[in-house]
Amino acid sequence: MIDRQKLCALAAQRFIFNLINLKFFAMKKDIYIIDTTLRDGEQAPGVSFSLEEKLEIACLLDEVGVDEAEIGTPAMGTREVQDMRTIVNSGFSFRCLAWCRALTTDLDRAIETGIDRVSISFPVSDIQLKAMGRDREWIFTELPKLMNYALDHFNYVAIGAQDACRADGYFLDEFVALAQKYGARRVRLADTVGGHTPVLTSELFRKFSEAYPELDLEFHPHNDLGMATANAITAFQSGATSVDVTVNGLGERAGNAALEEVIVAMNQHNLGKKYNLSGLSELSHRVAEFSGRSIWTSKPIVGDAAFTHESGVHVRSLMKDPLSYQLFDGSTVGKETSFVFGKHSGSSSLMDFFRKKGISLNAVQATSMMMAVKEMAAQSKQLVNSGDLLSIYQQLSGS
Repeated sequence: MIDRQKLCALAAQRFIFNLINLKFFAMKKDIYIIDTTLRDGEQAPGVSFSLEEKLEIACLLDEVGVDEAEIGTPAMGTREVQDMRTIVNSGFSFRCLAWCRALTTDLDRAIETGIDRVSISFPVSDIQLKAMGRDREWIFTELPKLMNYALDHFNYVAIGAQDACRADGYFLDEFVALAQKYGARRVRLADTVGGHTPVLTSELFRKFSEAYPELDLEFHPHNDLGMATANAITAFQSGATSVDVTVNGLGERAGNAALEEVIVAMNQHNLGKKYNLSGLSELSHRVAEFSGRSIWTSKPIVGDAAFTHESGVHVRSLMKDPLSYQLFDGSTVGKETSFVFGKHSGSSSLMDFFRKKGISLNAVQATSMMMAVKEMAAQSKQLVNSGDLLSIYQQLSGS
């Protein structure tokens, strides 16, 4: 027989527990991004930033208003330690973070940088534990020891759950509980191989934000399925306190969530504070230059075609209202809205082009011009430039 009185008492206890959880959740601090261009971004094959380049990137990140930056991996060696120390001492407004493996020697190198924040990463999926020759018992033994050591030397200690999105759910719960018990201020849940979807990301962060309302939760998304930005925003909307990003999505394999995409989306959807977007284009192009990784033409936010229009239907509306076929004005992120000429152009953009040149086209001239422009574009499979337009006009007008 079920003891209904005990059952009711348990239900009441659970109700009170949920109320407490909601209270703690409401008190969580504002959400923010952690830029890891100088750490995870530089891990992209063939990428290596000089100290001067790192400082310029850091300066531009500071202008954007980045809250925290993961500035390197101290265990990489003396040069990395020296570069990190220089960045730490350069007076940037963002908080500096070091990434460490679950080794005391890594923490010792981090101490040399003068940094006051570290993130200690543990593999938590069975596939990664096996690949590294570890097991779950190793985590239960090492995490308390490393936490105690780190708390003696750093003001802020975070714990990373590497490959969390492929970990056993029950074990991941035990891991987060252990990290919290031994003083971790934040736990990073990593989608290390970029296999998550927004629905799975939402389920993950709703579960852990409700179970651990007093703990800051960080999300580290990768882009292997092209969902890193979507997963990042979903994580914020589902209880994550912070999300890791890199400029241009730079990183291993298909990269990480792109800083420029995530913060523009945050601004658009009123998630957290408002970042300074005006310097995004410059930041993006400098990182592209320093990394040797070009920005593809249609890259969201910062690509050359992101605010470029050819379609006659679009251009006609854009000339009346810039937001008719754009989510926001390109100048917001340091770009300009531009009209180009090709197979799909219409007479509105053509007449506007010549009007700015002091030439007034009548309807017959505009129609003839458009036929010539479309033919040239179709034959060449390229846009028609301003010089071509003037040449066509001269030919048709007999001047």
